[in-house]
Order: sequence, then C-alpha cells, then structure tokens
Amino acid sequence: MPRAGLSREFVVAEAAQVADEVGYDRLTLAAIAERLGVAVPSLYKHVDGLGELRRDLTVLALRELGVALGSAVDRGGGADDGLRAIAEAYRGYARAHPGRYPATLRAVDPHDHDADEASRALLQTVFSVLALYELSGDDAIDATRALRAALHGFVTLEAVGGFGLPRDVDRSFARLVQILDTAFRDWSPERKLL
Repeated sequence: MPRAGLSREFVVAEAAQVADEVGYDRLTLAAIAERLGVAVPSLYKHVDGLGELRRDLTVLALRELGVALGSAVDRGGGADDGLRAIAEAYRGYARAHPGRYPATLRAVDPHDHDADEASRALLQTVFSVLALYELSGDDAIDATRALRAALHGFVTLEAVGGFGLPRDVDRSFARLVQILDTAFRDWSPERKLL
C-alpha cells in the first residue's frame, strides 16, 4: 500500500536528502524507497525512473544554488563584494549539499523548460556581478566559465581532502577569489589570447 502523502515533490526532496547522505553517484530508487518505507514500484507512480528523478534533482539543486547566490549578493556592493558573495555562497552550497551539488554540473537541456529556467536564473546572478566589472556578451560567458571552473575545482578538492599542505584553506579560498577579482578587473577583449 502506498504511503499517504507521497508526491513527486516529496520523493524528490527525499532523494535530495539521500544524495547528500550517500552521494549523487550512489543514489538509487531502492535507497529512496527504503527511506520512505515503500516498495520501489510505488515510486513509479511519482517519477518515471532514476533518470527522471535525477533530472528533477538537477532542477531542485539549480534552483537552490541560484537562490543561495542571489540572496548572497548585496545589490549595492561593489564588484569585489559581489564576487566574494557568490563565491562564498557557491562554496557553502557545495559543502552543505555534497550530493545535490554534482547535480548542478552538467549543462541542462535547453528544451527542458524547468531546468533551463533554473539555470538561467542562476546565470543571471553571475552575469549581474560580472556586469559590475563591465563584462558582457562573450566576455561574460568566458568569465563565467573561468569562475565556475575555479570554484568547482576548489570545492571538489576541498570535499575530498585534497588540501593537505599546512595552510588555512579559508585563506587560500580568499586568495583564489582575489585572483579572480584581479583577472576580471584586468579583462580586456582586445588582449591577444594565448
């Protein structure tokens, strides 16, 4: 007998919790069903398999990350304040949600309205900060990719204990953000690329 009150949204929320506990790659329908106290076939009344559940988890995680970044940005602050705010919010989200964070990494299908909308909202916050550096168009896209690559690299290494040298990791993170700030201030579309 299906559990009363079970809905697609509830299943996705539980999947997010399970992913944070066991890891995104180890997320299974069986683990979610066990957590909910139902048989696996009962989940198919709400989601059409693990693929669809992962898609829903991606939408949820992108929305959460977008809210975290958007809430962190002080609209009256300068470019460096905005960059620091989104960098810290990004790192904070990855730390708080180690199973959901990987769901944000793949480019979304532009034909998937919900996923595309969540991705665009997140990007809008990043673009608004980069606009404070007078970066727009292709330069903003390049800068967004550089920012994401740097932050993802840092949070991924941090999550697996990859920083073993005797140096405060928070200080190193602050330096990374400072380096990005310097790069974005010095960005020049006319500069020859290597």
